[in-house]
Amino acid sequence: MKAVFAGTVLADADESELVLLEGDYYFPPAIVHPAALVEGAAFDAEDDRGPRHYLSAVVDGEKHADIAWSYPEPSQAAIARAGADFTDFVAFGPEVEVRS
Repeated sequence: MKAVFAGTVLADADESELVLLEGDYYFPPAIVHPAALVEGAAFDAEDDRGPRHYLSAVVDGEKHADIAWSYPEPSQAAIARAGADFTDFVAFGPEVEVRS
């Protein structure tokens, strides 16, 4: 599957490598194109998955704030719901198209 924003592929992986949790596909960090994402504004307040870390996309030299996120310390309950440890895996907001 691919995560595509403004015609740029941000991540590309076989679906078997992804973690699906509550409608969001999480891409392994090694799969995300390193030049495509940079640190986002901040950590979000903790939710039931753990503290959320935002990432911004850089496309054609333009920064698009906080369109992706990861959980550097996901809760054990979230890992159990996902059926896999998704520490630092990256999910994308609705402005990013995730497709086969």
